[in-house]
Amino acid sequence: MAGIDLSKYKTEPEKKTSVSYEGKIQELLKKDIKLFGNKLNDKKKEEFYLELGMLLNAGVDIKTALDLISDEQTKEKDKLLFKNIKEFVVSGGTISDAMKSTDKFSPYEYYSIQIGEETGKLSLVLKELSEFFHKKIKQRRQFTSALAYPVMVLCTSFGMVVFMMTMIVPMFSGMFERFGAELPWITKMVISVSNVFTDYFYLLVLFIISIIALVITQRKQIWFRDIMSRLILRTPIIGEMVRKIYIARLCHFMTLLTASKIPLLRTIDLIRKMIGFYPIESSLAQVEKDIINGIPLHKSLEQFPIYYSKMITLIKIGEEVNQLEFFFDKIAKQYADDVEHQSGLIKSLIEPVMILFLAIVVGTIVISMYLPLFQLSTAF
Repeated sequence: MAGIDLSKYKTEPEKKTSVSYEGKIQELLKKDIKLFGNKLNDKKKEEFYLELGMLLNAGVDIKTALDLISDEQTKEKDKLLFKNIKEFVVSGGTISDAMKSTDKFSPYEYYSIQIGEETGKLSLVLKELSEFFHKKIKQRRQFTSALAYPVMVLCTSFGMVVFMMTMIVPMFSGMFERFGAELPWITKMVISVSNVFTDYFYLLVLFIISIIALVITQRKQIWFRDIMSRLILRTPIIGEMVRKIYIARLCHFMTLLTASKIPLLRTIDLIRKMIGFYPIESSLAQVEKDIINGIPLHKSLEQFPIYYSKMITLIKIGEEVNQLEFFFDKIAKQYADDVEHQSGLIKSLIEPVMILFLAIVVGTIVISMYLPLFQLSTAF
C-alpha cells in the first residue's frame, strides 16, 4: 500500500449494526440474483479485495479503508463507485449489501463477503477473493499468450494470401495468357483459386462481416452458446484447455463456498449463474434437480461428458468422508497446473508449425507463378 497517506484521514470507529444472521441469509435466498450489468474488470477486483483486506488487517476502520481505495482510483467512475459503497456502509449497511446494490459485482462475491461479515472472517474471505481473481487473470493470460502468436500469424497469412491472389496472381495470369503456352498444373490451380478470390471477394468480405455481426448479436442466446461451446470443445488441444480452465474454476468456486458452510444446493445455484460456460451451466441445472431427488453429487455429475471420470471418483470419495472442500481444492489445483503446462507447450509447438504453414502457402504461390517463366526461358 505504498503511496497512500494515512495521516490525512481521521480514524473513526466502524459502525455496528444489529443484523440477524439467519434473517439476512433467508432474505438473500429469496431474492433474485442479477448477473448482468457493467461489472468491474477482474484486475480492479483483485486490487480492491487485496487492498481492503490489507487495510482491515492493519487495523484501519472500514470507512477510512474505502476512502483510501476511492482516492487512489484514476477513473472518476471508479472513485464514485467506492464512494457510494462507503456512504452505504456509513449509513448503517453492510459491505455485501453495498456491493450488491451497485450491480458491479457477481453473486459469488457479495455472498462470500456476507458470509465473511456474519462469521467474523471478512479478512480471510477478502484474501480468498483476491487469490481467486489473481488465478483467473493468470489463466486468461496464459490462454491468450498461447493463442496470440498463432492468431497473429493466421491473420497475417490470410491478408498476404488475399493480397497475392487478388493483386499479384492476376498480373502473372494476364502475362501467361499473352504467351499462350501450356501452364503447369500447379499454376492452373493457383490461377483458378485467384479467379474465385477476385470474382467473389466482396461476397467473402460480406460473409466475414455477417459472421462478426452474428457473434455480437447472438452471443448471449442459448442456441449460440451451445453451438459455440461444442465447437470449442471439439477443437484439438484448445478444446481440452478450455475444458480444464472451466472445471478448475468450478472446483475453486466449490472449494470456497463449501468452506463457508453454504448449503450444497445454494452453492450449485450460485455457480450455475456465474460460471459462464454453457455445458457446465446446463449440467448444474440438472444436478440441482437430482440432488433434490436424493441423488448424490458424483452420481449426478457422471451423466455429463464434460466432467472427467477421475474428478467424479475424487468427488465420490469426498462425499463418503465428508471432505468435499479438500477434494475440490485438489482438483482445482491439478487442472490449473495442467492448463499452465499445456499453454506453455502449445506456445512452443504452434510457433514453428505456423511459420512452416505460412512458408508452404506463400512458397506454393511464388513457385507456381515463376515456374512457367522458367519453362519459357529454357524454350528459347
